[in-house]
Amino acid sequence: MSVADRVPIVAVVGPTAAGKSGLAIELASRLGGEVVNADSMQIYRGMDIGTAKVPPEQRGGVPHHLLDILDVTEPATVAEFQGMARAAIDECRKGGVVPVVVGGSALYVRAILDRFDFPGTDARVRSRLEDELAREGAARLHARLAERDPDAAAAILPSNGRRIVRALEVIELTGGPFRASLPPREHVYDDVTQVGIDVPRDVLDARIESRVAAMWEAGLVEEVRQLEARGLRQGRTASRALGYAQVLAFLAGECTEEDARAETVRATRRFARRQDSWFRKDERIWWVPFEQADTEKADRVVSRLGALSAHT
Repeated sequence: MSVADRVPIVAVVGPTAAGKSGLAIELASRLGGEVVNADSMQIYRGMDIGTAKVPPEQRGGVPHHLLDILDVTEPATVAEFQGMARAAIDECRKGGVVPVVVGGSALYVRAILDRFDFPGTDARVRSRLEDELAREGAARLHARLAERDPDAAAAILPSNGRRIVRALEVIELTGGPFRASLPPREHVYDDVTQVGIDVPRDVLDARIESRVAAMWEAGLVEEVRQLEARGLRQGRTASRALGYAQVLAFLAGECTEEDARAETVRATRRFARRQDSWFRKDERIWWVPFEQADTEKADRVVSRLGALSAHT
């Protein structure tokens, strides 16, 4: 067994605003590890406030991977993210360093940690669906997806045209539901511990509202304004990020600033519910109470890792 094969992987998961980043940094500090970002929007340079990216001075000296690696005009697919994240994990393990993966999208986490291959694509089908997206809008295509695969529609934001198009493409090419194309839950690595942060719904709703208020106070509107000058509005992936899409609508005169802020809260709460629902279906995740401090959560996780290694 190589050095890399003996290094465990820890993943911290859960809905947005659950406090994943703090726990991931605490665990990496305890384990001599490094954080591997699994948030699809934190990979963009300049998208700091709206993605709740932890500032460098608050990372406790812990190295972070896959932050600030793309311009906002560059698209990123789940398959591409999978390759980058696995390369970062392999780099850590080869050096004997524990990778601590942290992210709130169950699809991205599964793509990184599980045996997860992506269905093929067809340029003609994709082009036709993208033309329909431009002509009819994401909401109309999302309604079509809901008819053909309700589970997939429930897991994809109605505004996320790119993912809606991909789901419809897979359905057309395979003849089956998009969700049916997801593989069984089986880790691609030998030693993975997934830790979920269990937050009561009412607490999470309040935290999301407070987070959005703090983002506005910290200057989210100005951040989006600056990113718009760098091409954010043309970015197929980055422009759809929660908070950023709403502020872009405000800057375009499509709504008031207060409307944009209120819609950011609503959309984030909807997204958090979908995240939680996806993670709850994964029986491999070990949940820790939100109420505990990061140090207490880390104590429990480190203890569990020790118990697990004693039985392997």
